Amino acid sequence: MQIFPRALNKLPLYGAVGSLVGLMGAIAVPWYYFSPKNLQVGYEPKQPVPYSHRLHAGQMGMDCRYCHAQVERAAHAMVPPTQTCMGCHTLVKTDSAMLAPIRESWETGSPVEWVKVHKLPEHTYFNHSVHVAVGVGCVTCHGRIDQMDVVRLDQPIAMQWCLECHRNAAPNLRPKDQITNMAWTPDQAPPGWKAPEVHPPTNCSGCHR
Repeated sequence: MQIFPRALNKLPLYGAVGSLVGLMGAIAVPWYYFSPKNLQVGYEPKQPVPYSHRLHAGQMGMDCRYCHAQVERAAHAMVPPTQTCMGCHTLVKTDSAMLAPIRESWETGSPVEWVKVHKLPEHTYFNHSVHVAVGVGCVTCHGRIDQMDVVRLDQPIAMQWCLECHRNAAPNLRPKDQITNMAWTPDQAPPGWKAPEVHPPTNCSGCHR
């Protein structure tokens, strides 16, 4: 006489399949939701001075290189010192309450503690000047800065995102005189212009030195 129903013979199979599906879910959910795209993009720290890129770079049309003066020559895009701000604000909005930390910095020589938005791990090597020199526009990595009142992280600054560009850089290249033009599109390229051939590294030592 059979005590247990025949359907229970498949119980080990059902258990194995269920365990496998559960394991895949346990891996896939953190893989997607804990990715840089979901954890980093949109990061928008409060700054000690409410500087508006929408006003300065957008409405006033200031070139990125006026403040980030070393971006074409240095590995790092410098955060503008107080002297750069005061180049204008000794004459413009000299009594603005929002600019009080800038004036205090100017008087005391103590730098403004700006909060870094675009952070790379210390084990990663990145050179701004190399990218600018071949025609990578500011908007590619930083988004429409000219439309941001508060700068936020627009792209997931992560290894896979960088590699996608390194493997096919042409769509992100433009004429060098359009580097800081946030609104430039490929259909605005001069007749006959084509993206230069570049061969950025895709091996580990290219970025991890």
